[in-house]
Amino acid sequence: MEIYIISAIFIALALYIYSKTRRRKQEPFPKKWHKLLLDNVHFYSSLSKEKQLVFQNRMMQFLSEVYIESVGFTLTDLDKVFVACSAVIPVFGFDEWHYNNLSGVLLYPDHFNNDMEFDSKAESRSIGGIVGNGRLENQMIFSRKALYSGFLNKTDKNNTGIHEFVHLIDKMDGIVDGIPEALIPHQYAMPWLKLIHKEIEAINDDKSDIRQYGGTNQAEFFAVASEYFFERPDLLRVKHPELYKMMKECFNQKPQSAT
Repeated sequence: MEIYIISAIFIALALYIYSKTRRRKQEPFPKKWHKLLLDNVHFYSSLSKEKQLVFQNRMMQFLSEVYIESVGFTLTDLDKVFVACSAVIPVFGFDEWHYNNLSGVLLYPDHFNNDMEFDSKAESRSIGGIVGNGRLENQMIFSRKALYSGFLNKTDKNNTGIHEFVHLIDKMDGIVDGIPEALIPHQYAMPWLKLIHKEIEAINDDKSDIRQYGGTNQAEFFAVASEYFFERPDLLRVKHPELYKMMKECFNQKPQSAT
């Protein structure tokens, strides 16, 4: 497994250096991706034809600014589509958005552990995605299996791709703390904090249908609640109307449920 760890670090460093020295020209949207999106990404299929064109352009803009590489398998079109969608969906309510704190995305074939091991013999392989720090700063790593599950299971409230990109948005002000200054105006910070703590308390008292992991801390609550908002917005509106209203204002959009 050491060779995969070294390979991942090498790829991450290479992507970072290359992204700092050269920006690629934005490529045209591949026509065959339209069907991939319609078949696999409800957020996209629920958009009007005009908004779908905007979404396509935003995907290609993201892919011109961020490199995607695979470790241990050959990258496919659907891999690229799911990564790009994970990036675009949370910020689709804003006309202009660039992930200035991201240069590359690495895809592992399966869940991995803290040592970046994903082999079936490795212990504690429970990580589906991380926003890199230290030697992996400006990088993001996904389990391909977890990434796919987030889009192909349309009845749950989970989406690993969206979860990690929400963390990245949160990190844009320098700290991942559940209070993304890029999305939440200063005057709403205190009401948002009060709501977070009320919801976290409910989770930890087993009085909420929000995923247990959201009760870990403010940052994880924000990411988990965002998954819920984009995966099952109608259910969130019924179960947690105050949270739904705040998330709608935060992301400046009103997504449609698949169910």
